[in-house]
Amino acid sequence: MWETRVGKMGSQGREYGKPSWANCTVLEETDCTGDRNFLREFTCSYCYLGENPSCSTNLATSCRSSSPDTSRSHWYVANCRANKNTLCLGSPRFSKRLECNWTEGYRWKTALVLSITLGGFGADRFYLGHWQEGIGKLFSFGGLGVWTLVDVVLVAVGYIGPADGSLYI
Repeated sequence: MWETRVGKMGSQGREYGKPSWANCTVLEETDCTGDRNFLREFTCSYCYLGENPSCSTNLATSCRSSSPDTSRSHWYVANCRANKNTLCLGSPRFSKRLECNWTEGYRWKTALVLSITLGGFGADRFYLGHWQEGIGKLFSFGGLGVWTLVDVVLVAVGYIGPADGSLYI
């Protein structure tokens, strides 16, 4: 473990977004060999703006990656942490709004084939997890063929996706 103590810097340092230098001192309780004081270059920026922070991947239950980009359910809030050994301003732990981008293994091609071949029996809707509509299609014989034709088009253009909101593989 080491602690960062920023010392006096010249006029070239401390400018946001610009390279700066920090005087670093190893903590007294740390057993180490070598110099206990050293200089380290860093880019002056806030921790939440750093590159590739490590974020939790626990998706909120309301996360729906197939909803429109402007929808609130197309995003989730993750708990993130700045990368280890990154010098930055502010707290290294922060919340960040991330786009939903997950899949549960549903294949678009499988859904389309089921819609074309067994769509009259609701197989496509059952496969995608829309079981209520699947039962409706099953007992109405695909809306006497009309519902089946409409669903083939809707699955083909990607309008109908998995019920859990995930993306196709």
